[in-house]
Amino acid sequence: MRILALETSTELGSCALWHNGVMTERFCPAGQTHAETLLPLVRELLQEAALRVADLDAIAFGVGPGAFTGLRVACGAAQGLAMAGNTPLIPVTSLETLALQCGGEQVVALLDARMGEVYGASYRRTEAGYCLVGEIRLAAPADIALPTEAGWQACGNAARAYPQLDERLRAAAISSEYCLPGAAAVLRVALPRAERGEGIDAALAAPLYVRDKVAKTVAERLSEGGRA
Repeated sequence: MRILALETSTELGSCALWHNGVMTERFCPAGQTHAETLLPLVRELLQEAALRVADLDAIAFGVGPGAFTGLRVACGAAQGLAMAGNTPLIPVTSLETLALQCGGEQVVALLDARMGEVYGASYRRTEAGYCLVGEIRLAAPADIALPTEAGWQACGNAARAYPQLDERLRAAAISSEYCLPGAAAVLRVALPRAERGEGIDAALAAPLYVRDKVAKTVAERLSEGGRA
């Protein structure tokens, strides 16, 4: 299998290539936008492997949730590459990617959604990979649902961003690991799906935003005690 993966849902942008059983990953340099740096890194990966886009069996991308601009970068790049090579796309959520990076049997993935909110989802490891328990949630740090039974781990960047959430995790005896989703993990999630022949047409790809509104209005911010 020859699979390319793209991940730009947070400030850590990256791409990865699976070729001849070997994984190679590149990270977008700091101080530049993902839109500027992602595709040049992809070209480097393909050139080093002596591959064309048309040689790829699938392209996986981080579908979200995450930063709105970042999600559009990965989705748009994946669509453009897939259309050029008539290649199927495999969308992978950033929260499942975090769960796989954490590696626990039961993982609650918590990602900073900005605007004082958190994306959260719970996963259990199965023979087929990480299975979503319930649904992906968006809520304030004080309200985001956490598992109540023992044996869970947390991962992501939300606990570091919101001390209140970190305190809730400690009170629930849930250890927390800081990490951001990376393309290598996206690829690891996507690989068995690609081997099963799963994938979607490029025209059907769309970011998973979760939040309906990208930004609050001035009136909403003022009503919550914020600045205009």
